[in-house]
Amino acid sequence: MRPSRRAVITAATAAAVSAAPGTAAAQSHRQLRTGFERLAHDGYTLLDGQKVGIVTNPTGITRDVRHIVDVMHADTRVDLRAVFGPEHGFRGTAQAGGSEGRYDDPATGLPVYDTYLKSGRPLADIFTASGVDTVVFDIQDAGARFYTYIWTLYDCMEAAQLAGKRFVVLDRPNPVTGRAALGPVLHKEFATFVGRQPIAQAHGMTVAELAQLFNEEFLTEPVPLETVPMSGWKRSDFYDASGLPWVPPSPNMPTPETALAYSGTCLFEGTNLSEGRGTTRPFELLGAEGIDRRWAAAANELALPGVRFREAYFAPTFSKFQGRTIGGVQVHVHDRDAFDPVRTGIALLVTARKVWSGFAWRSDNWIDKLTGSARVRTMIDAGADTDEVVAGWQEELARFRRMRRTYLLYR
Repeated sequence: MRPSRRAVITAATAAAVSAAPGTAAAQSHRQLRTGFERLAHDGYTLLDGQKVGIVTNPTGITRDVRHIVDVMHADTRVDLRAVFGPEHGFRGTAQAGGSEGRYDDPATGLPVYDTYLKSGRPLADIFTASGVDTVVFDIQDAGARFYTYIWTLYDCMEAAQLAGKRFVVLDRPNPVTGRAALGPVLHKEFATFVGRQPIAQAHGMTVAELAQLFNEEFLTEPVPLETVPMSGWKRSDFYDASGLPWVPPSPNMPTPETALAYSGTCLFEGTNLSEGRGTTRPFELLGAEGIDRRWAAAANELALPGVRFREAYFAPTFSKFQGRTIGGVQVHVHDRDAFDPVRTGIALLVTARKVWSGFAWRSDNWIDKLTGSARVRTMIDAGADTDEVVAGWQEELARFRRMRRTYLLYR
């Protein structure tokens, strides 16, 4: 950590943190309030006198499922000037790897700018052209390094600094808890939009915590940053404890249960197996032509904590194996407190390779981008078992966990 950067985390943030879980007030009243709810409850004073733009998507909603852009646009206390859409778009009309482009929002008339795959000076120029003073970020994350919204956050923070803008992050829950960081840490030479900086595969942080970590540890120059933490959230809370409605943050993240498996089973994007896209259970259904009951049997023999595997057959409606019936497994988490998604994902890769002769990595070695290095792929190819692969990242994970502790806002 570089201590000089702590000055960019303002007194307003410190005051908000003081009301986080662990105080008597929070313990006596555990209803969660998101960062937006706390901002609105305070009369938007954090945005007084500012021309505001917001980075958000369909997950930026209130408890009664109104979109915060609609709410803020209708409130005379907020001078909302622009919206910035990430992957899948502001209103969520685009599939994976797509966005909505530049348009005027029919509901509010606000200009919507496309941030997807933009960073550095080009993104800074968009912020400048929008005429805003403050960029606000409010998007629901899924808890995995390769879920791109946290890198939209990073890119927007960097661009806001280049453009001389203030940056405000409104916090929301990590849907799979913030108990622990799990999995390999990205090696910088493997940096892409599914991993810009060296954090763990399942980071165990909220977006406000990540924003402070990014500002202190990774940005070349810090952005003037303020965060509005939640109240009433504990690190052990799964999403259903929040009382908040779930809006799919992307088309293939339909439920919080999807997010629970995602940080492990998304690794199948790096193989020739289906990761369940085109089904009603993406990242819980995995398979390919030629796989049969032997895969589920081999995975169940490992007795992984908190999870069982069912022999499954399905026909994806799009993506890999579109319209063809394939065999594989369905992941059934029966004890989510014991479940380790990253270990489970590795175990499924190891067993799939063992029981199915057709197993192959994607030809572009996308698995290396997902895991953050070539190590997982080369170890599995060399015949390593699950425990050996998992042991390979423990030292780097321990270093990340030590760094992470500095930025945790909740107990």
